Amino acid sequence: MQNVLLVVAKKPAPGQTKTRLCPPLDSKQAADLYECFLCDTLAIMRGVPDVIPKIGYLPQDAHNYFRNLAPDMDLVQQRGESLGERLDNLLTDVLRNGADKAVVINSDSPTLPSAYLAQAFEQLSTADVVLGPTLDGGYYLIGMKEPHHHLLRQVQMSTPKVLQDTLDLARRAGVTVSLLPEWYDVDTFVELHRLRNDISGLQNSSCAYTSAWLQRYAGNGDG
Repeated sequence: MQNVLLVVAKKPAPGQTKTRLCPPLDSKQAADLYECFLCDTLAIMRGVPDVIPKIGYLPQDAHNYFRNLAPDMDLVQQRGESLGERLDNLLTDVLRNGADKAVVINSDSPTLPSAYLAQAFEQLSTADVVLGPTLDGGYYLIGMKEPHHHLLRQVQMSTPKVLQDTLDLARRAGVTVSLLPEWYDVDTFVELHRLRNDISGLQNSSCAYTSAWLQRYAGNGDG
């Protein structure tokens, strides 16, 4: 049984990364924070047993950046104009190249429990598709055992209806879907505030990079 766990990631770049956090963050702070999200997400992936971890990266010239960031993980460049196309290509490629189950996650949820990722592969034993809902109406994870192109290419991404639209399409096509526990990604300062509160309440936070960044940010009088 070959299980592949992918993450979609972009090389951090000031002015192009986490722009919805600016202000109050400046462009460099936002890019640095996202790099912390990336590092913590990779640590989460390493905590999932019996999977092959892969990074689906952008832009094209970011290969060396991600090779240095995660020398232990396979790298694949994202292909496609839209997010839906890129997700579909990532999942389809690994499934057609020998994976029995493929799961792709975002890189914006640095406190996501690794147990949810292991659970996603378990739920694919009985369901065609697994989704991890986010509080804003999207999803932090989608997994499949075989390609279902329409679930990714026929849904308008980055809207509050992404999850519901995906579920509606699956129902009409007779595709069974299993849902993971709800979580959240961090795109806005409200979500960043929640993240900071969540991290402060953790006894043994695995969110080491983001936690250290937030401490420095607060220590500079910006929090």
